Amino acid sequence: MAKFYARRRLSIVAALTGLLASASLLNGPSASAALPTPVSGATARSYLASLTVATENRTGYNRDLFPHWITVSGACNTRETVLKRDGSNVVTDSACASVSGSWYSPYDGATWTAASDLDIDHLVPLAEAWDSGAGSWTTSRRQSFANDLTRPQLIAVTDNVNQAKGDQDPATWMPSRTAYRCTYVRAWVQVKYYYGLSVDSAEKAALQNYLAPC
Repeated sequence: MAKFYARRRLSIVAALTGLLASASLLNGPSASAALPTPVSGATARSYLASLTVATENRTGYNRDLFPHWITVSGACNTRETVLKRDGSNVVTDSACASVSGSWYSPYDGATWTAASDLDIDHLVPLAEAWDSGAGSWTTSRRQSFANDLTRPQLIAVTDNVNQAKGDQDPATWMPSRTAYRCTYVRAWVQVKYYYGLSVDSAEKAALQNYLAPC
């Protein structure tokens, strides 16, 4: 009888281990740190309802109007700070460049071991911010937006995925990994709300659709 219960306990442990492994496959591995946790789905829906709906205007946009990758601490700029934050076992050299580590890209589920394979995505793109209100900001405010480590605005992701996203909003681009979409739209709305940016009608409709099950 004792052997029977021992085998039963082993069977239960094996089953639990299998469930945990399955959950890891679905949700992706966790980095040592990551994107600041966005507001809840309910809060994001409330924020979205309060955002101004307006036609976008890109007149006068230039990426250089958003000074980015400024020095954060010592030799580390914003890009290097996010790489260290979002990776696991990241080792940096004296210039703060990441020389080794592992990075999981939540947009597409890919894992990388070279920092050169990653871009730091402005979750709400700089051009999108300009289109929806940042054109009237001071350079100082645009710099704060482009280097914001407090809001869920900067994240390390696969470089060609970020390049494919470009300056698109959720009406035309979403992460291919569906498990991350709720996080993505909650973060998008939080950033737009915090900075007082508008949304266009197609963008708002897409956000409402993606936020509904969050």
